[in-house]
Amino acid sequence: MNQLSSSSRFALFEFWRIIVPGLYFTFLVVILAVAFELPYFLFESPFISLMIFVVTSLIAGLTFYAKETPKKRKAFQSNQPSLVILNRSREISSHKPLTEDEARRLYFYILNHHMPLTVHDKIFYFGMIYHIMINIRRTSFWFGAIGFLGLVIEIVITNYLTPVSIVSVLLIWLVYFLNVRYNKADRKMQENYLDQIFWLEMNKELVDTMIRQRTESP
Repeated sequence: MNQLSSSSRFALFEFWRIIVPGLYFTFLVVILAVAFELPYFLFESPFISLMIFVVTSLIAGLTFYAKETPKKRKAFQSNQPSLVILNRSREISSHKPLTEDEARRLYFYILNHHMPLTVHDKIFYFGMIYHIMINIRRTSFWFGAIGFLGLVIEIVITNYLTPVSIVSVLLIWLVYFLNVRYNKADRKMQENYLDQIFWLEMNKELVDTMIRQRTESP
């Protein structure tokens, strides 16, 4: 029952990681289309509008999900719990220590089968929040840049700027700067990793046993 419940929560976390960035992407597309009065004849039908919105959101969300750009960030790479397992394997099994990939797989095994459910859910919850916020930040930046370019084109063609276009672009940049200025995602991700490292250190006997099982197996 607990395993099923945990799987359901994991699926829910992954679902939000896909759908929220995708919805935000599509929302900004609509905002800029309305702000710059772009022709959108396809949206005359409510059903077609809904289908386009849903499909675009799913495609964008899956694209963000597949790209996994947050993994390149320093906050994601620093203090990786799997490195604790890797270094520990080198201490207790100098002849045949784990490789980085093996240490990472062993970490996920311990995470899924030995860490308490509350710790497990916290890890995936904050991981979900981290990915969503990073994608929102980057999406806001690029749409803000596109919006600024749209303002330049608008003033060149029409010699004036509409209040709607100005406000829309400013709001996008406001979301970006607030996300950067008051961003807690990086700090929370590091706190999340440090909590996992602390758990591994407090359960060193379990970690050592698991390492020996992997390194001493034929």
